[in-house]
Amino acid sequence: MSTSAPPPTKPQAELADALLGPIVSSGHLASGAMPALSEFEFALSMTVHAFQRWMLRAMTSAGIPDLTPVDVLVLHNVNHRGKPKRLADICLVLNIEDTYVVNYALKKLERLKLIKSGRKGKEKTVAITPTGEDACRRYAQIREQLLVKSVLALGMDPARLSDIAATMRSLSGQYDQAARAAASL
Repeated sequence: MSTSAPPPTKPQAELADALLGPIVSSGHLASGAMPALSEFEFALSMTVHAFQRWMLRAMTSAGIPDLTPVDVLVLHNVNHRGKPKRLADICLVLNIEDTYVVNYALKKLERLKLIKSGRKGKEKTVAITPTGEDACRRYAQIREQLLVKSVLALGMDPARLSDIAATMRSLSGQYDQAARAAASL
């Protein structure tokens, strides 16, 4: 009968980092003035892909298959606070520059009867339907059972997780600014 090895202690993890160096996908990008940024980018890439897989599988388990990650994000945003939303507001909150991507998701979600169109003055709005609200509720239940429980088991301080999120939002601004600068070259 074999037992699994205990997780590495903090000194063991620090020793491994010192021996291996930063974990990156592109060594040539880690050779500049800030190798840690390349390490962050690789971790971010892994996180984005894992998060997208999670969203799709959780939504399928909630009874709504065949959505894209953007569809799922848009559905949850439309459900947020139960208030009708404008296309521009959804794009702004989700930081999606290409409105046609969100518009396509809205049309798909409306075809599936998860959201409905409306008007506020001259502007088109979208709102969650009872079917969409129920799908979001099932997703949230699955999230609590499978994801939240396992993250809590890590023993991570919720305040630290909030700090990480704040740092990531701050870095997103740096990437946006750099993208604007790169577009002007």
